[in-house]
Amino acid sequence: MTPQDLVIRMLPPFGGWLALASLALPDGSPLRGAAVAAFLAVGPGAALVRVCGPALRARGAEGPAERRDADFAHHSDLLERLMLAVLLSVSAAILLSTVLIAAHALSGDRVLLTLTLLTTLAAFCPALRARPAPGTTPPADSGAASGTSGAAPPTRKGSTS
Repeated sequence: MTPQDLVIRMLPPFGGWLALASLALPDGSPLRGAAVAAFLAVGPGAALVRVCGPALRARGAEGPAERRDADFAHHSDLLERLMLAVLLSVSAAILLSTVLIAAHALSGDRVLLTLTLLTTLAAFCPALRARPAPGTTPPADSGAASGTSGAAPPTRKGSTS
């Protein structure tokens, strides 16, 4: 793992700890609100999307028949990961809040602390392995022997290289 990968991996938990530190600011502070809202909107989901990244990249986007945008697949995959991060973050916050309501222990500080701890835990989890899509042949080198993470995309049956 390169230092750049480590920095990217630790951004969501850092955002959570920064949001927790911002609770020391006065109530109603715009900086406090921005830090907490930004973390709750994308932090937990970004950590989970990173864990699922290889599985998501195994099946790329299929563009329209006529290609006007050469980078359609790249842009579509980025948008997919961004939307997943936002929706997973909101879902985690709602699910955690529901559990805390049922336990009669709901408070904003507890929700923020618990989500920060879960995001930190997700940042330390290894990424999931990708399986080839049904109807495709797995690559010749699965990456286990060479130490790579399966850089070669699966090929479709009947296609020639």
